[in-house]
Amino acid sequence: MGGSDDSGGFDEFVVASSPRLLRSAYLLTHEWAAAEDLLQTALAKAWFGWSRMAGNPEPYVRKVMFHTYVSWWRRRSFGEHPAPDVPERPSAGDAQAGVDARDEVWRALGRLPRRQRAVLVLRYFEDLTEAEIAQVLEISPGTVKSQAAKGLARLRLDESLRPTHQTNGVKA
Repeated sequence: MGGSDDSGGFDEFVVASSPRLLRSAYLLTHEWAAAEDLLQTALAKAWFGWSRMAGNPEPYVRKVMFHTYVSWWRRRSFGEHPAPDVPERPSAGDAQAGVDARDEVWRALGRLPRRQRAVLVLRYFEDLTEAEIAQVLEISPGTVKSQAAKGLARLRLDESLRPTHQTNGVKA
């Protein structure tokens, strides 16, 4: 697929695959600007190796993207930490309830360790098999299984994802 003078092929690849890759990047970073930076970095790295690629380059770019994401978070050392208490939410209609539920899932995913989050995103949002996830993250299939199990267990224990009952506007 690649070639040193195949910039048209690269351009076509970027146009065709960027929406899917950007979605994965957003699922990891939870920020559009960071997701765009992550995707751009992965595509820049792919450009330099384009001449050596054969077949479908998307798995390679996805692998670069996930490794770049992990390395970014290893280097980050900012003092931002999740708050122990979620602020009160205004009472809203059923339309808002779905948005709130999705937001709680995003927040819960954000509290997982990076590898567990990556495994769950690849498995449940990207619909990759355990073998494909192992290949993308360069870990064993057994590690994929254990990280998925641990991540799901942590999500099941996450208080913010437990159903609550409203009684006169107060959680019961």
